[in-house]
Formats: sequence, C-alpha cells, structure tokens
Amino acid sequence: MKQNFTMRQGALDGVEVFLGVAQHRNFRRAAADLGVTPSAVSQAIRALEKRLGAVLFLRTTRNVGLTEAGERFLARAKPAFEELVAAGAAARGLGQRPAGLLRLTVPRAVMPVLLEPIIASFLKAYPEIGVEIASSEELIDLAAGGFDAGVRMGQFIAADMVAVRMTPPFPLIAVGSPGYLRRRGRPGTIADLGAHACMRLRRSNGAIAPWQFRSGNKSVEAAVSGPLIANDFTTLMAAAVRGMGLAQVPSPIAMGAVKAGKLVVVLEDFAPMAPGVFLYYPGRHQSAPKLKAFIAHVKANTRAMMRGVAAPVYSQ
Repeated sequence: MKQNFTMRQGALDGVEVFLGVAQHRNFRRAAADLGVTPSAVSQAIRALEKRLGAVLFLRTTRNVGLTEAGERFLARAKPAFEELVAAGAAARGLGQRPAGLLRLTVPRAVMPVLLEPIIASFLKAYPEIGVEIASSEELIDLAAGGFDAGVRMGQFIAADMVAVRMTPPFPLIAVGSPGYLRRRGRPGTIADLGAHACMRLRRSNGAIAPWQFRSGNKSVEAAVSGPLIANDFTTLMAAAVRGMGLAQVPSPIAMGAVKAGKLVVVLEDFAPMAPGVFLYYPGRHQSAPKLKAFIAHVKANTRAMMRGVAAPVYSQ
C-alpha cells in the first residue's frame, strides 16, 4: 500500500484570515492588517469554505456580511483562537525567562545533605519558579515521568544524559552503633561480616545489592545477611543508629551521625569509592530557562557543597 507523505490540512488553516475579515467586514482592510494581499485573503477564505462545506460570507460589491454558518463559526472560533494565542504567549514566556514549575526526582538521602541548602536560595533568586521534588529511590525515566531533571549517584545515570557533578567521589562506609559493636564485636576483615547482622539494600530492579569493598586494587562483593532489607540508604542508616546491625551507606549521609557519636565506621580500609552525586537531565538543547537557571545555581554552589562532603569522617 502506497504511503501518503503529505501533511493533512490543519483545522486552523484560514481561521485567522476569517476572523480578520469578520472583524473588518472588508477583505482589503483584513489583508492590510494581516500583511498579505487581498487575493491571498480571498483564496484563504475560499479554501476554508470548501473545507467546511459552507459559505461563510455574503459578498456584494460594497459590503461583506456573515451568513448564518459564518455567524455560528465566528461565535465558537473567535474565543477558541484567542485561547490559542494566549496559550502561545504563555508557552513563549516560559521559553524566554526562568519561570514555571521545576520538577526534580531525588533520592531521599540526598535531600538534607545536598538539596535543602540550595533550594531556598534558588527560590529566593527566582521568584517566578516553583520547585516540586519527588523523593524516590527508583530510576525514573525523566521524560515519561514529566521531570525536568534528577539527582543520582553517578553509576546509576544513563550514558545519554547530561550530568553536572554535585559532589566529589566519596567512600561507601560500613557503620554500626557503639552499642551494637559492644555486643557483637567490631569486624576486622570482610570475612568477619558473616557473624554480623548486616542491613541490605533492595535496588529498583528488585535485586538485593551485595556489599561492595576494595581489597588492594581489587573490587570485592560480599553476600551478607541480616534482619532488615530497605530500598533507601536513609532507612538503613536509621536502623544502624538504633543498633539493629551494620549498614553500608554513602559517607556524606552518615557524617552527622558519626560526628555525633551515634555511629562508628568499621572496615574503613576496605571502603570502596563511589563516583559521587550528579544532577542529570536529557540534553542541552532541550533545557528550558528554569532548568538552565537551576543548573547555573547548582554550579555556583558546587564548591561550597563539595567542601561539606569531600572528606569522610571516621570515628577512631
């Protein structure tokens, strides 16, 4: 079957011309207002009438009037066309200045460490922008979910995304509460984890993540077991603070608890490095002004954020 590669005539073709003639009741004045020739206006009206199957104007040598069909068409086409013009102006406004709603998908653990310090200053700097944050550990398709950008650890970001670094690389650290370590002892080797309750992370694909370590120049995976499985680091860390067992979490989110003496880092010599946290979005040419403004704001605050998370804090 032969395919048709021609564009179908749009329902709006000739509508603006019709409204101009209906307003002026004159083809020449409508043509002058639209910046086209009178013959072009006549052709557009004829084409519209043919497509609709109805005569819209009564023409004499001196006057132009509307038929009943023309009156009905005007009554509904005029407000609809005005709405389209207003919609175009609204879209154009969002395309030319930082405004509108910026939607971000962010893991829960990242919020207090990275985003909370900059969201307030960003909203203050750009009062026409609102921010909606969806906290989720799942790897969400930005376009399908209607998100402008996301925040994730570098190893989880697809290769076709543009990524903006928010932190330097940091270690994944194993932590436990002082009370738990007094009861169960402090592990000295990776093999010692077999005698410990180790909380585990369930990934968005349903698999349970093994604990990751570095032994010399080699990466080592440890299959651990314990009483709790969760899909986010914040829950695992909270369980560790309560003495339920050991947890392996990114060092930035555990720093506060370590400094406060609520958690102790173990097996620090085997801690692997994670690539860091990145803001990511689909493509440079697709970025709206609101996202460009946020990217610039993040970059301007990156140094301060990096100073806050660069060095892991270990309890001695």
